[in-house]
Amino acid sequence: MTYRLRNIAVAVGLALVAALLTTFYVANYKRHVRQSESTVKVYVAKRDVPQGTSGAEMIKRHLMVTSDVTARTVVPGYVSSPDQVASLLTTQTIFAGEQVTLRRFASHAQQGIRSQLHGPLRALSLPGTNDQLLAGILKDGDHVDVMANLKTGGCATCFAVRVVARNLLVLHAPSTGPDPSKVGTGNSSVVLAVSDRREGQKVFFAVQNAAGWTLQLRPVANATDTPYDIESGVSVLRDNVTPANLSHFAGSGR
Repeated sequence: MTYRLRNIAVAVGLALVAALLTTFYVANYKRHVRQSESTVKVYVAKRDVPQGTSGAEMIKRHLMVTSDVTARTVVPGYVSSPDQVASLLTTQTIFAGEQVTLRRFASHAQQGIRSQLHGPLRALSLPGTNDQLLAGILKDGDHVDVMANLKTGGCATCFAVRVVARNLLVLHAPSTGPDPSKVGTGNSSVVLAVSDRREGQKVFFAVQNAAGWTLQLRPVANATDTPYDIESGVSVLRDNVTPANLSHFAGSGR
């Protein structure tokens, strides 16, 4: 081996040793830093938590579990105790393994109507006259029935009245305007909680197509329901009328 080749070999060897020493030093330093870092107990989602889930439900279903993470990886607003979210609702989906943070929650008051919607329930806004909407009488949290006068055929008098939906929660009662004493005048709107298919479609159809419709206020407690019925001009005229009176009515030509 010539002198020149020997020098090159020595230089390459020294470079390799230097690289190995540097790698060892960096790895050892990182290990030392990790060992010296303090850890913080946080809560992470055990599985995906949908938007609108209450903190109480998350606690009950054990949807979040504790995890020790280094201080530098803690998310701002992290949750260190379930009590912090017990009375709150999620405003966004929390994904499995994600740190639970207060930034993903809001109070019931902040959520407003959204806090009362779950599962198939939807909020439906209905415009109408103050008479139809019981403006000045109806309050948030009341329950109502929707009654409508619907066309049943091609004749001018082919109409029938029935209750199309029962026991609907009033999410937002109608406003009576600047003068609450003028109940029954003007127009307003009401927001009701309806199921996404059965009640919502029936109520919307009735309001859009009925000759007339109105809300009925239900009792605050111990409300009962009679069987569904349909009333038409014939049934209204004949109800509780004796055969003699019916015969007289028919004979009069009226």
